[in-house]
Amino acid sequence: MRQFLLDYERFGLMITRADLVANRALCEEKAKGSLLGLAVGDAFGDLGRSDDYRKRYGIVTEVYANAKSTDDTEFALLTARTLVDNGGQLTLETLVASWQKYILDQGGVFERGGKPLYGAVENLRRGIMPPLSGRDNVMNNDDGAAMRIAPIGIVCAGDPQRAAAMAEIESQISHDADGIWAAQAVAAGVAVAMVDGSTAEILQTALRYIPNDSWLGRAMKHAMCICDEAKTIENAWEKLHTEFWTPVHSVAPEAIPQALAIFRLTDGDFRQGLFWGGNFGRDADTIGAIIGALCGARCGLSVIPPLWVERVRRPSGVCLKFAAQEDIPSLAAQLANLIQ
Repeated sequence: MRQFLLDYERFGLMITRADLVANRALCEEKAKGSLLGLAVGDAFGDLGRSDDYRKRYGIVTEVYANAKSTDDTEFALLTARTLVDNGGQLTLETLVASWQKYILDQGGVFERGGKPLYGAVENLRRGIMPPLSGRDNVMNNDDGAAMRIAPIGIVCAGDPQRAAAMAEIESQISHDADGIWAAQAVAAGVAVAMVDGSTAEILQTALRYIPNDSWLGRAMKHAMCICDEAKTIENAWEKLHTEFWTPVHSVAPEAIPQALAIFRLTDGDFRQGLFWGGNFGRDADTIGAIIGALCGARCGLSVIPPLWVERVRRPSGVCLKFAAQEDIPSLAAQLANLIQ
């Protein structure tokens, strides 16, 4: 951990939000990189933990033709659509209205949703509003808010404080405590990645929004110590699996430290990050989605193979019906307009 903090002191090459706003093409390149990076990471990780693909290939290195979105991508598109519909602003009232329009009015959450997502929708049906819809909810400390939060980081490019504040509003409809802090960390990290933050800057910003005395905080500190000691992803691989294991694989204090440790040890490289994150097992779709969103925000759309973009650009609607009508590059361009 100490070495990581020393490395962080060497930063200083970020552009400003004003620089980004002045470059329309760069805004769109990064917004598309982040949102499509999330979708690609989601699909890649879902393939990577599939027994059929493991038996055939041993490891996954491609986004194959039958790759499908999971709740990670489709709820991220809900977050993006909510922001676009409301001009980049977010309140609890507009958030609830969006969940009503795009989830409840369209039949609810279908296949593959996380437990707190189903629970939040049922709470809303009962008239239980946020923050109680997230607080009085099953598995509200899982990674289901962190997986969907990247669009907030995109819109808040260069302003991690605003990103964390908006992430708190967005995530409390379904989550509480560690679940909210995980979302704030990812949103703030994406906001810094959007203005060319270094790996150390992105991670240190993310850590700033996680309380030290929380389960997630203790887990994140341990993950960074593993990185300090192991130095390489190969040396850290076994410990990242065994020392964060929980009986339910989607809990935030397991998956978020794993995702950020892989991001750190691959130095934000898109292909390397997805290779290691997508073949991680457990909650590999969320791990891949978070890594993809961070790498895509920093490096832009050009790091994603065009064929992969084409294979994920239209979600399947397996979890949220409305998502099948969205085109991810088009929605990302609309998010880029909100940065302007």
